[in-house]
Amino acid sequence: MNRTLRIAVVALIVVALVGSAWLGVVYLLLGDDSEGGSSDGPAPTVVSTSPAEGSTEPPSPDLAPYYSQEIDWESCGSNQCGALTVPIDYRDAGGETIELELVKVPAGDPDARVGSLVVNPGGPGASGVAYAEGSSEVFRDQLTSRFDVVGFDPRGTGGSDPVDCLPDEEMTDFLAVDPAPDDAGEEKELVDELETFFAGCVERSDALVGHVTTAEAARDMDVLRAALGEASLYYLGASYGTKLGATYAELFPTKVGRLVLDGAVDVGLSSREQSLGQAGGFETALRSYVANCVEEDDDCVLGDSVEAGLATISGLLDDIDAEPLPTSDGRELTVGSAFYGIVTPLYNRDYWSLLDQGLSTALDGDGSTLMLLADAYASRQNGQYLDNSTEAIYAINCLDDPYFVEPADVPAEVPAFEKASPTFGRVFAWGLVNCKGIQVESSEPALDIRGEGAAPILVVGTTRDPATPYEWAVGLAEQLDSGVLLSRDGDGHTAYNSGNECIDTAIEAYLVDGTVPKDQTEC
Repeated sequence: MNRTLRIAVVALIVVALVGSAWLGVVYLLLGDDSEGGSSDGPAPTVVSTSPAEGSTEPPSPDLAPYYSQEIDWESCGSNQCGALTVPIDYRDAGGETIELELVKVPAGDPDARVGSLVVNPGGPGASGVAYAEGSSEVFRDQLTSRFDVVGFDPRGTGGSDPVDCLPDEEMTDFLAVDPAPDDAGEEKELVDELETFFAGCVERSDALVGHVTTAEAARDMDVLRAALGEASLYYLGASYGTKLGATYAELFPTKVGRLVLDGAVDVGLSSREQSLGQAGGFETALRSYVANCVEEDDDCVLGDSVEAGLATISGLLDDIDAEPLPTSDGRELTVGSAFYGIVTPLYNRDYWSLLDQGLSTALDGDGSTLMLLADAYASRQNGQYLDNSTEAIYAINCLDDPYFVEPADVPAEVPAFEKASPTFGRVFAWGLVNCKGIQVESSEPALDIRGEGAAPILVVGTTRDPATPYEWAVGLAEQLDSGVLLSRDGDGHTAYNSGNECIDTAIEAYLVDGTVPKDQTEC
């Protein structure tokens, strides 16, 4: 469910729904889909620096060739593009390698440059390259003027040997399956689709499919740190990117410089506990959305109270489950697509108006807007998928933790999930089967993440975050030996650059000047 950058794709829909004012956002966050990023703009002003002392020292002698490499940066419009070579399997450093796609957005004020800031938007599966390319919209000037913003597509995603599991038409069918089966036939369809998906990952991908763990991506990030010539890592990770950052802190605590983990994942929770937490998170976000509709709109289509509004949405989902809705492109809006169409705008309060429109038209019998929102969640446009993020999220999550519940055992889980989320509980309960059928095993042992010996790590949580509930930030900050909790009272997924000056200045002071805010600061 963690889709930090995915919400940017919603801009594609907004163009169709409300006009051309969003085109700039589309361009900045998604680029032009050509290799090497943006093609216009002046050549970048690049500060030439020598590698910091000790930056290229490898953790083991066999990794020395990777840690001593220099990135061959080439101008790509106003940015610089490059590649980083890493081993597929860190246990076999002399074996096969892959190249990770990189982009660097040079600091806007070279004379005041602090260093490199590596960024990751989450997913798992979202593109760090696209995230960095959109840095002028994603980050404030206080960061972009002082740092070279460096994005990379993690192994198995985007331009870094992407995992492939299904052809586009089969992926569309996979996403349309009922996520909460009502009978034996639907249950079999769900299981068959999962097994076909994971078999396809092996058949359609190379050996990397067994080496896309978070731990291996964190090892790649340390090679990147060395290639950038930085003695320690400065990093801003959002959503799943917080798990990546916390994993880095466990593997390389002495290389931690300043880490911001925004929209934190509690890495100490089991897969079941995380699913239960997300169910509650999306219910909290939905209640906040409905309350806003009821309180601010005299003609709220959902009803005149929060409970009435939630009942309207639940009833709509039940109706769609019984009879899918027609859409403008000829597809049917199934209950699976309707679920994604409803949860996608909850990631950002600015998109609640899209949910207003989607629900209103669906209640009138037209599923077109909710289908467009579901397509945005899956990065689907004009029948094509813009990236492999939907495949990567399954491949990475299930390799990290292959836990699943047998379908026959799901009904026993439903009551706990419906208590956490009366609206979405059954969907999240059935999500416990999602790793059934995985055909590869991780080469990385499970980690007990503490980050002992690391410099202070800033962990940021938002009180009504749907995808990474606030309690997760509290848990991660407590688990990390040097964790410092920073809290935002608000709606939407992640906190930085969401309109809260207290949050923004605290994060920027930490990254730029090393000023660590007081633990449990509330904004």
